[in-house]
Amino acid sequence: MKVLVIGSGAREHALCHSLSLDPDVTALHCAPGNAGIAEVAELHQVDALDGAAVSGLAVRLGADLVVVGPEAPLVAGVADAVREAGIPVFGPSKEAARLEGSKAFAKDVMAAAGVPTARSYVCTTPDEVDAALKAFGAPYVVKDDGLAAGKGVVVTDDLEAARAHAAGCLGAPPAPSGQRGSVVVEEYLDGPEVSLFAITDGETVVPLQPAQDFKRALDGDEGPNTGGMGAYSPLPWADPKLVDEVVQTVLQPTVDEMRRRGTPFSGLLYAGLAITSRGVRVIEFNARFGDPETQVVLARLKTPLAGLLTAAATGTLAHLEPVRWSDDAAVTVVVASHNYPGTPRTGDPIAGLDEVAAQDSPHAYVLHAGTRLEGDTVVSAGGRVLSVTATGKDLTEARDRAYRAVSRIRLDGSQHRTDIARKAAEGA
Repeated sequence: MKVLVIGSGAREHALCHSLSLDPDVTALHCAPGNAGIAEVAELHQVDALDGAAVSGLAVRLGADLVVVGPEAPLVAGVADAVREAGIPVFGPSKEAARLEGSKAFAKDVMAAAGVPTARSYVCTTPDEVDAALKAFGAPYVVKDDGLAAGKGVVVTDDLEAARAHAAGCLGAPPAPSGQRGSVVVEEYLDGPEVSLFAITDGETVVPLQPAQDFKRALDGDEGPNTGGMGAYSPLPWADPKLVDEVVQTVLQPTVDEMRRRGTPFSGLLYAGLAITSRGVRVIEFNARFGDPETQVVLARLKTPLAGLLTAAATGTLAHLEPVRWSDDAAVTVVVASHNYPGTPRTGDPIAGLDEVAAQDSPHAYVLHAGTRLEGDTVVSAGGRVLSVTATGKDLTEARDRAYRAVSRIRLDGSQHRTDIARKAAEGA
């Protein structure tokens, strides 16, 4: 089968890496891709937000499946355009993608479905924000209602910082519909966070293995929020019944509610969860594979990926055999550019990639995020530049392999966390 992946980050490289190993995939394409993806797929320069351009490319290629990676094209309705062209697509419709595109909408769906989540207020004025902040008290949690590339949330004990973040969100340009900007202020959820992906065709829900990511820029969960600085799977400290519980209380009720509304959700439903003292609570939903959790989840997946995604796209998930997993652990460490997550410096040459391929493969490999080719040289082209992913018999071995590979990479001014999966590996 011919597969077209839409996107250009490490998530898309992870998808392409897994698809390239699938014997059923006879041709692999990616638009627009990056320097690393170019090693396993043919790249095409297409605007990922242009549904007509994406569907046109899929038709020209004779694609049997289109996989839409990032959230922005999904919220823009790219998957709808591909479906209208008669091509199976892995990714929800524009209406269904509102589960990620609007946190207020997601809260409404959860309330209707009886899904446990944080109490919250949707605010459209500074006075409403102040009232909500006063109602919940510190730590204050303020979320941009719309897409913010994983960086639209502030959790702080500083009241003025919470107000400032809310003011910035409310002052953003209005939506095309002319609606006023809004923010969600909610109660703080204690306890560790877990990411759980589920593949769904709108009725059947197939959970993947849980993972944990690290949002803060610095060791010890210090510094500003980022798009994610690393991840690991499995979670040795998690309750073995966690996945079944989340399917029954969160994922299946949400999928059922979306279908009841006439906007069935087909694709990847991502639940960001807090394991609180009062039980599991949903922090947020995403409408696509998460980055960097995808890197570690797919590293452990033994079931061929193309068949799994095609079944979701064609409504046949109920007929698939159970998903198979490796017993190995996986760890991903993100190498970011100078000054990330502020205004990252780009254009710096990256060295050491060949050394990782020669000395650490197949147990460790590099997935490109923000890179491009300048002649024969790979250079940085974004904030999160590389995701170094490694597997091992346990988290300790996977960590050692990942950080050994990271040490071979040379990128001027780069930064990475040194504590990814450390506590889990040590049993803390």
